Amino acid sequence: MEFIMEPMAKIFSRWSPNAISWLAFALAVLAGILIFLSPWYWTLLLPLAAVVVLLSGFFDALDGKVARLTGMASRRGDLLDHVLDRYADVFMIGAVAFSSWCDPYIGILAIIGVLMTSYMGTQCQAIGAGRLYSGLLGRADRVVLLVLAPLLQIIFMAFTDGWIHIGAVSLSAFEMVMLWFAVVGNLTAVQRALKIWEMVPP
Repeated sequence: MEFIMEPMAKIFSRWSPNAISWLAFALAVLAGILIFLSPWYWTLLLPLAAVVVLLSGFFDALDGKVARLTGMASRRGDLLDHVLDRYADVFMIGAVAFSSWCDPYIGILAIIGVLMTSYMGTQCQAIGAGRLYSGLLGRADRVVLLVLAPLLQIIFMAFTDGWIHIGAVSLSAFEMVMLWFAVVGNLTAVQRALKIWEMVPP
């Protein structure tokens, strides 16, 4: 991705990194709205949601690049980026969780998994051991899956009633992704917690 991000950082170098962070957040909110409304207008809103999620992820990755390129990196900027990222996660995943596409209990577990994964990453930095990005579900992975989910749901809608039926269990594409976030997200959080535990002296 560096061969794409470096030239784009130069193109957006006149922008404030904080402005780019806010743009990424605004796009995440828009993506959440589109996903929540998409059960009623899925042919239009699902592909649009996938594009908006992708753009949000792109600008979220770009703000740090621009900050370093222009020498505008700061602790406040880093704080703003992390705060907006967590709200963006809640807006997008929460929109899925409380939409008609998903069982809300699965969605709530997904939100917990994602937030705890991110919390453990920054908690490692808080104790002075540096930021921790290891694990099975990082932010980039979440963005990719949130781009794929609407596209897979379109395929489900084209060939089924929108849900895959496995015995007594029926799952939409969104529910499959939320289940992944719920299970793998919480496993990643535990994995990071154990790694931090090993770093901390008794």
